Formats: sequence, structure tokens, C-alpha cells
Amino acid sequence: MDKLELNFAEIINMIETRRNNAYRKVNEELISLYWDFGKYISEKINDSNWGDKIVDKLVDFMKREYPTMKGFNRRGIYRMKQFYETYKDNKIVSTLLTQISWSNNVKILSSTNSIEEKEFYIRMCIKNNYTARELDRQIASGYFHRYMLSDGKANQSLTKAVGEEDYPNTRLLDTYSLEFLDLPNQYSEKDLKKSIIYNMKEFILEIGKDFTYIGEEYRVQVGNEDFYIDLLFYNRALSCLVAFELKIGKFKPEYISKMDFYLEALDRQEKKQNENPSVGVILCAEKDEEVVEYAMSRTMSPTMVSKYTLELIDKKLLENKLKEISNIVEENKEKID
Repeated sequence: MDKLELNFAEIINMIETRRNNAYRKVNEELISLYWDFGKYISEKINDSNWGDKIVDKLVDFMKREYPTMKGFNRRGIYRMKQFYETYKDNKIVSTLLTQISWSNNVKILSSTNSIEEKEFYIRMCIKNNYTARELDRQIASGYFHRYMLSDGKANQSLTKAVGEEDYPNTRLLDTYSLEFLDLPNQYSEKDLKKSIIYNMKEFILEIGKDFTYIGEEYRVQVGNEDFYIDLLFYNRALSCLVAFELKIGKFKPEYISKMDFYLEALDRQEKKQNENPSVGVILCAEKDEEVVEYAMSRTMSPTMVSKYTLELIDKKLLENKLKEISNIVEENKEKID
């Protein structure tokens, strides 16, 4: 990297820092809103004899005034009330709540029992930057109880204050934040794709024993233009680069041509002399169907094609996992808690 590019890297760092600060601030405001709303409802129900009929009228009012904002249905309003009432007397925990997404707050609220267990998972989310799926897996595995049995003190290693450098960034920008900001659907779809890519990367590393992760949005240059590959790995068994591209929507034949273009660029710029030609995997996530296609060099012999097909992750397995991840992400995007 030359001196000029180092200067450009500083600009990227500047942008990312401000962007992360913005994500954090939006999340803080959103959680504070739900806290204040929960407090308001709690006090009205306790002091003013508000009942279900008034809450239903409030739901209708919110639908009229903020039709695109999620979470203000009957169930969501009572959840905000529960959120406030659960933590209002615990000053330590209440200061941590704005540091994790609302989706994670809801999961902890509904899936844990004691306040100690809740605090444990809140701190784990902050420390490890958990997605909703990762948090769900930890709770389902009974991590808190196993930790208690092994260590005896749940929060011993988690009491350290979390600094900005440890703070989650884009993981905080869940669908509630997007609705709160009234951002267009186009932004949500971009976020949807990023979520699927992240989870597919974790799955590939978990199931593909010979895969080594190289990068996300990996840049290749052709002429004066830059192109970006969603995920790039190296496969030791095949001695080649493996490019993954995710498309939201139906499979189109032109995706193969585009992948061939990427593979040619990789072979020219990145492939070492002793390595085999690069291979591509195209993942298409549509509402009712997931399609996985391989892209390989036309000069490859049938024997080599068979070997590649054998060593790569099975298409059906990838399709099933893509379907599972897409469903989870879509549920998080569409559900109203």
C-alpha cells in the first residue's frame, strides 16, 4: 500500500468511526424510547386505571400516526411495560440496556429467569457482539448455568466496563432501528444481504474443514475499475481460491458470466503458480426457493471438475443452510415484537 492509499485508509477509518457512532446513538435513543414508553404505560395502568380497551385505542392511534414503526402493537406495548418493570429497580443493569439491540433485549427478557441470568447475557452481548441468532444459541445451550457450575460467579469475567473499541457497530442496526429512522426498504435489503453473508461465512468455516477465510467484499481490479466479491476463501484440499457471491432473488444465467469474470481476475491477479484454477459458488436466496450453482473454468478437465464437486460443500447442504439463514433473517426483519 503506497502513501496515498494510506491516506485513503485514514478517510475510511474516519467514516467508519462516525458511522459506528451514529449506529450506537440511534440504538441508545430507540431503547430509551421503549424504556420511557414502558414507564408511561406502567404508571398509567397502575395509577389511572387504564385497561385493555384504552391500550387497544393507543395501538390504533400509533398505527395511524406511525404506520411503518414496528413494536407498537398490543403485544409490543405490554413488552415495553415488562421491560421497564423488570429493570427499573436495578440501576446497574438498566445502564447496560442501551448497549445492545432491542431484538437481543427482547430475547433476554423472554427467555431467561433471574435478574442475574439476564445481566449475564446482556454483558455477554456487549462483550462478544452477539447477533440475535448467536444469543439464541447461547441461551438454548444453557451457557449461563454451565458457567455458574464451572466458575461459581457469573459475571466475574464480564464486569469490566465496555469501551467504545469493544462496542458493537452494525449489529446494533436491527430492523427496529431502521423503522425508527424511517429508512427506505432498499437499506433494509442491503442489511438483509449483509446478515446472510455473515452467517454463511460462519457456516462455511464451521462445516468446510479445509476452508480458510480470506475476506469479505474482496476487491479485484480490472482495468481502472474495482469489483468486489462477497466472500473469498482458500481451500487447502483443492489448492485453489473459492469465491462466493450472494444474490437476493431468482437465479439468472448472467450470474454465471459475472462469476466467470471474477474467477478470471482472481486467477490473473491472486492465484499462485502451483495453485489450481479458482472456483465460484453462487448463492441465490429467494422467498420460496434457494439455488446454489458452481462456476468453474471451461479449461478444467472432467476429472478435475469431479474432484472439485467432491471437495466443495454439497449443494443441497448449502441450499438448506441458505434457506434456514434466510428464514431467520426474514423473521427478524418482518416480525413485530
